[in-house]
Formats: sequence, structure tokens, C-alpha cells
Amino acid sequence: MLGLVVMVGSAYGVRIAIRGVARSERVGRIGGTAVLGQEIMEWTYWAVDPIVRFLANQGITPNHLTWSALVFGIGAGVACGFGWFGLACLLATVSTIGDILDGQVARLTKSGSVKGELLDAAVDRYTEFAFTAGLAVYFRDELWQLCLVLAATLASFMVSYASAKAEAMQVTPPRGLMRRHERATYLIVGAGLSSLLGAQMHAWWNVPWTTPELAGLTAVAVIGNFAAVQRLVRIGRALR
Repeated sequence: MLGLVVMVGSAYGVRIAIRGVARSERVGRIGGTAVLGQEIMEWTYWAVDPIVRFLANQGITPNHLTWSALVFGIGAGVACGFGWFGLACLLATVSTIGDILDGQVARLTKSGSVKGELLDAAVDRYTEFAFTAGLAVYFRDELWQLCLVLAATLASFMVSYASAKAEAMQVTPPRGLMRRHERATYLIVGAGLSSLLGAQMHAWWNVPWTTPELAGLTAVAVIGNFAAVQRLVRIGRALR
């Protein structure tokens, strides 16, 4: 996975040198965050564009990609429950890519629909819950670690709820930290680093081998709950 990132990054560097930075209308509209800056998001959407066009030419529909994201996301949650964090990192990454591709294919083929958006939103919630539920199963014997997972789960759903409530009340959803792909980045990278470096960290510093994942959960729990409250306050002010 690291090799793939380096390869795509090198290709994007060549693109910048020849034609400048890639721009996406969608990224410009939703903006970036502290972790996933707009430049990183522009790079990601540029990198998946050939895949999007290939899938569209092959007749793959957005719903196909959404359902595949659900399958891989649930698989990642099961892997977390067994402590197979490397496999969880891989499956969750594929699920997240599927979540990106379905919207891109829908926009390219002009096949988006309200039903498709509903399915996509529901799958997002199920896959995110599957990952944290798997972590809850794995960390069930340590109360503080389990509480950390529950706090991160609460943050994830409250941030999404605040945005959905704003749209329902016809208020522009405020931008803020810990949107879905940012949360996924913390948790997926934490799982990958735990698998890759956890044993060495435990041997060198006598810390749990899952320390990178616990750090990701802490970031989501603390920053995410703060961001959720901040969003609700901003929405309340907009309503007044």
C-alpha cells in the first residue's frame, strides 16, 4: 500500500510539473480539513479518475460499488474483532475507495439518484459502525480501551447527525473537523501501523502493540466530539 502511494504520488508530481495542480469541482465545494487538506483530496480524486472511467466503460454502476464497499467494510470489522489489523486496514481501504468511486461514477455517467444517495449514506453508517464494533469486540477486556472505542463511535455518528440535521432544516452544513474520510484515515492508518510496527513498539517501549490504533481512536473521540458540539452550536445560531 505504501508503494502504491509512492507510485501515485510520483505520477502526480509529473502531472504538476507538466500541467499544474489538478482541480476538482467537488473538492472545491466541500473543502479540505486539517488532516486531509484540499491538495490531498485533489490528488486522490485525480488518481482515481482513470479507474472511474474504466468502471463506467465496463458498465459498473454506482450501486455495485456501494454494495461492494459495504461487503469490504463489514469484512474489515470482522478482521478488527479478531485482531487482524493488517487485514482490517486493507479491507477498510478498499471499502473507502469504493465509497469514493461510487459518487464519481454517478457524476460521470449522470446516473445519480435520490435512492442512490440514500443507499450510499446508509452504507457509510454501517461500514463505519462495523469497524468500530470490531474494535469494541477486540478491546472488550480493557474497560478504558472499550470506552475509548465507544467515545469514537459516538463522535462519528454525532458529526454525521449534525450535518444531516442541518440539511433537513435547510441550513448549510458547517465545515469542520472529523468528517467521514478524515475519521477513516485516523482509524485505518492506526490499524495499519499497529500491524506494521506494533510488535516493535511493544518490545522497545513496553506499550500495547495496538498503540497506533488507540491513538487514532483518541483523536477521533476527542476532536470528533468537540467538532460535533461545535457543529450543533453553529447550526443553532443559524436557525436563530
